Amino acid sequence: MDNSPFFLTRKGAYLRVRLTPKARSTHIAGPAKNAEGETVLKAAVSDAPEDGKANAALIKLLAKEWGFAKSRLKIIKGATNRCKVVSIEVHPDALLEELNRWLEAYHE
Repeated sequence: MDNSPFFLTRKGAYLRVRLTPKARSTHIAGPAKNAEGETVLKAAVSDAPEDGKANAALIKLLAKEWGFAKSRLKIIKGATNRCKVVSIEVHPDALLEELNRWLEAYHE
């Protein structure tokens, strides 16, 4: 079982996300386990899942939350699915530690 929705790559990190479109509000709900037992980051956006609007809202939400440029975040898997993988393109040194420290705030 994996305890983090983040995993390192050579160019940064990947993030497993479970997105709920057409929600009442746009927010990050925190970590959760998916059916496979992997940890995902649950997020919700008020945008509808049409014409990429919900995906764009997810990228905007994550970029704002972490202070990253939106251009550094890209959905690389699951563009038409609720379960997604987001690529975070930043230097991997200390990135995973920083993101996991941010994630711990949802456990408290």
